[in-house]
Amino acid sequence: MQTAEPAQRRSDTAAAGGSPALMSMRGLGIRFKTSHGIWQATRKIDFDIAPGERVGIVGESGCGKTITGLSIARLLPNNFAGLDGSILFDGVDLATCSVREMRAIRGRRIAMIFQEPMSALDPVFSVGHQIAETLRVHTGIAKEEARAKTLDMLRRVGIASPERRIDDYPHQLSGGMRQRVMIAAALICGPQLLIADEPTTALDVTVQAQILQLLRDLSATSNTALMLITHDLGVVAETCTRMITMYAGEVIEDAAVDDALVRPLHPYTSGLLRSLPHLSPRGGKLPSIPGRVPSILDMPNGCRFKARCPHAVAGCEAEQELCDAGGGRKVRCWRFRELELPGALQHLGSAPIAAMVSRP
Repeated sequence: MQTAEPAQRRSDTAAAGGSPALMSMRGLGIRFKTSHGIWQATRKIDFDIAPGERVGIVGESGCGKTITGLSIARLLPNNFAGLDGSILFDGVDLATCSVREMRAIRGRRIAMIFQEPMSALDPVFSVGHQIAETLRVHTGIAKEEARAKTLDMLRRVGIASPERRIDDYPHQLSGGMRQRVMIAAALICGPQLLIADEPTTALDVTVQAQILQLLRDLSATSNTALMLITHDLGVVAETCTRMITMYAGEVIEDAAVDDALVRPLHPYTSGLLRSLPHLSPRGGKLPSIPGRVPSILDMPNGCRFKARCPHAVAGCEAEQELCDAGGGRKVRCWRFRELELPGALQHLGSAPIAAMVSRP
């Protein structure tokens, strides 16, 4: 197992607040080997996550959010997925770990909540068995002790009557309860980093609010870092302390949530905010971002957003680097100092940001 050079890698800090980084990603590129050649899905992904920090990863479908999360947990197929760069987790480079070394980390120190709990849970085993099995594999404790800890975790995640539900099968539970079971399975070993991929998809508004509150509370009480992958900017506003915007396989903006929502620095982040229906003037035309995310087979040179950007000018065809914008912010746009881009509160006064972005 490779460890970082102490002087270089231990000096990495999380973007928010200067706390020592739990995870530090540098120059991450994800490529897929196919019969048509090598497809580069992401490139030059740089960001840090500090212990206990809650980071939201946002962007349209196809921007690379989910595969970035899967690469951290090393869940991409090794036979045709390759990684460039480094994923430094508590001094260990996950990008170069062996399968055996990663198996000891995944599930115990890094856990992941998948988008659809019905397909992620095994239908032939009870939910209690699936949670306890994770604990037994990583700790080697006895079956009785594992069951007791599973019951306690089911209570912590808000499952009613856990003594009865522990022996139920996934099909016997509602969508919200299955999602809570997934969270319990992810947290049972006390991970340092929890990756949640669209954890509230297909849940009604009430259950969604309960799940988000649960994630916030568990992160606060256990100092677990949360990486939340979502399309919903309202979820990020309510849950996270920092927001990272991805587009076409690149990080294009990294900032504290309030800063990103009030004054976005990248035109794409601003476009996402302007596209929210409840932030548009009543009776007016709903703004939208023209076009679509470029295909992995035909990525443009220079700024990958320039074909859809209303602020594109000569010079945007040059390669864009993720640069320091001051105040802990980063942006991949050479014009960010001269642009005044509308944010979530452009026409809505000074009400709480989360309430504005989340308003139904």
